[in-house]
Amino acid sequence: MTDHEMIYIYDGSFDGFLCCVFDSYANKEVLTAIYRDEDFIPTLFASRMIDTDKKHANRVFRKVAQVSPYAGNLLHKGFLTCMPEKEIHLYRLVVKLLREGPGFLRNFSDETLFPVISAVRHLNGEAHLLKGFVRFSELGGVLGSEIEPKNRVLPVLRSHFCARYMNDTFFIYDRTHKEALFYAAGKAVIRPLEDFQMAPPDEAEANYRILWKRFYDTIAIKERYNPKCRMRNMPKRYWGTMTEFQDEAYFKPQSSPAAVPGPGAPDEIPAPATLQEYGQSVPGSDS
Repeated sequence: MTDHEMIYIYDGSFDGFLCCVFDSYANKEVLTAIYRDEDFIPTLFASRMIDTDKKHANRVFRKVAQVSPYAGNLLHKGFLTCMPEKEIHLYRLVVKLLREGPGFLRNFSDETLFPVISAVRHLNGEAHLLKGFVRFSELGGVLGSEIEPKNRVLPVLRSHFCARYMNDTFFIYDRTHKEALFYAAGKAVIRPLEDFQMAPPDEAEANYRILWKRFYDTIAIKERYNPKCRMRNMPKRYWGTMTEFQDEAYFKPQSSPAAVPGPGAPDEIPAPATLQEYGQSVPGSDS
């Protein structure tokens, strides 16, 4: 490569990113930044829009995986993370891999590897938590749920939930990234979904929600109430999509005029709100 520096703009897809790597080598250019087209702000520095070519993308990924299968997995998962400026970090990882070989991948403190592997660990950790935090509702024979993750976890969660609910039809909507995982008859796809609002529950589903909330409240032990421990094991940012942390409107059946989508938990409550009309609840559990 020469010292000719350039900013690339691409369509935001993984294949598009790989094409940025391909073109940087083909044009002998060193990339100083890579932006999605919707995020790019015009600048005085030299920039170029990169077209996505599946053949070019495949050539780059095959080469990376040939040098190191681990690096190929790291590259794919790294692209799903919420790491700031992830494209340029991943680009530098590929450049170093092709220039020096895979030896540096054993050194987790390496300045090129460290930000990527840290971001992938965060992605994997969030996906692991969501395996337990996803709450499904039954909507006319389809199981539906919503999540609000920092990372694009749906590709990581797909195999887990498809295996767990292989005989069901379900979807998981990612509010953050405006996309949804759909599964039916043994086939799963992830598609962009800009606007979505969960339908209110029918009477049977509303009763199941009430039972789950009552169970959550009932198993709590007042003497062991420990909000810090609970938030350490169940971070507060996940509460907004969890049944046990919703207010009364979330438990109203469709036939009720008060039926509206359930909002997130209020900021300062120590435990889920008590539904007085369905019986007394005890304080929230620490686990």
